[in-house]
Amino acid sequence: MKKAMLCAVAFGLMTTVYADADWDYEQTQQWGSLSQKYAACNGLNQSPINIDRSIKAELEPLTFSYNTLIQSIQNNGHTVQVDFAQGGVLDLDGEQFELKQFHFHTPSENQIKGKSYPLEIHFVHANAQGELAVVAMMYEQGKENLLLKQMWKRLPKQKGEKVVLSKPQPVQSMLPENKEYYRFSGSLTTPPCSEGVRWLVLKEIQTASQQQIQQFADLMGHPNNRPIQPLNGRVVVEN
Repeated sequence: MKKAMLCAVAFGLMTTVYADADWDYEQTQQWGSLSQKYAACNGLNQSPINIDRSIKAELEPLTFSYNTLIQSIQNNGHTVQVDFAQGGVLDLDGEQFELKQFHFHTPSENQIKGKSYPLEIHFVHANAQGELAVVAMMYEQGKENLLLKQMWKRLPKQKGEKVVLSKPQPVQSMLPENKEYYRFSGSLTTPPCSEGVRWLVLKEIQTASQQQIQQFADLMGHPNNRPIQPLNGRVVVEN
């Protein structure tokens, strides 16, 4: 019960943390000392990580049922967050994790074999107990991404601005055909850095044009990625 309550609190903070004004990306090394509520940022199981070594395992296939539409996009100064109606579900570990929101980082937060990507998306989920699962997907520079193109047309330019889409876009279409993944235990990548998050990093790399990547970077005005954190003995598994 105590664990469930802590996870629920962590998720509540996660849905609002980007609105906090008491942290920024220029002081990532000091997050843990900014406030007692951010003490977990000094923990031993933090994200993001460099996925350098992994162990093959019998991982269950990821089953997504994203039967929902993108409704709004908001600029909170730290990222662009996309929200939608209920209906998106990830089946994981015999449980259902509801899709809550997704957002972007540039450059990528996680790395794969030491490689950083220019853009990373995080699909954030929570189960009935408030426990979190984040599905990450990387973008490299290449062909224009038609799915991002639709959202990029309506990117809110000002911090605090929220845009409601006149033509909602299906979320399911953003997922790749190949859903093989890496898995590890980690944390939120922003304060309060709560641990116990199930991280699933998709192996298939998507493409976005140089212009699309630059447009998001210019909108943020600064890199919005937390530096790589030590593994501290954690094991990364893959299928």
